[in-house]
Amino acid sequence: MNGNGYLHHPSSVGILACELYIPSLYVDQSSLEIYDNVSKGKYTIGLGQQRMSLCSDHEDICSLCLTVLSRLLDQTGVHPQQIGRLDVGTETIVDKAKSIKTVLMQLFVDHGNTDVEGVDNINACYGGTAAIFNAIHWIESSFWDGRYAVVVMGDIAVYAKGNARPTGGAGACALLIGPNAPIVFEP
Repeated sequence: MNGNGYLHHPSSVGILACELYIPSLYVDQSSLEIYDNVSKGKYTIGLGQQRMSLCSDHEDICSLCLTVLSRLLDQTGVHPQQIGRLDVGTETIVDKAKSIKTVLMQLFVDHGNTDVEGVDNINACYGGTAAIFNAIHWIESSFWDGRYAVVVMGDIAVYAKGNARPTGGAGACALLIGPNAPIVFEP
């Protein structure tokens, strides 16, 4: 028996459920091609993108992440008490001091769950990947207490005119991570 009272390590750890949130406002990429005075199809064919989502003035990174996390819990029927780890992956900071996880914790605290491990992983494209790895490693460790992990990844990427601008956008994704998953991470 390991430290968490289980007879063996969990098997087939991976994604049990996924929820996605994309804001409804967007810039049509073919219009951006014209505005940026680039060749037709550079963004729509070259990058394969038709639209770039944008936040309204009522949305920020915390509201995107709260929305997607709330929808994931509703979709799966998982109670906030069943979550033992919450990792966030982003490159969008709130105010250089407060973490997004701190804001997301209100969904758990409201249900009496103040014991949720995890951190914000702030790192351009790698933040979400690091958050997934952290959640998986927690479940596969002796610290796992049998509860699920959730990974929330979100960004609001707004770039100045130039090569990066058409790759921006806004959105968030939440993953429920646990054993016996249909999408398994290989060691």
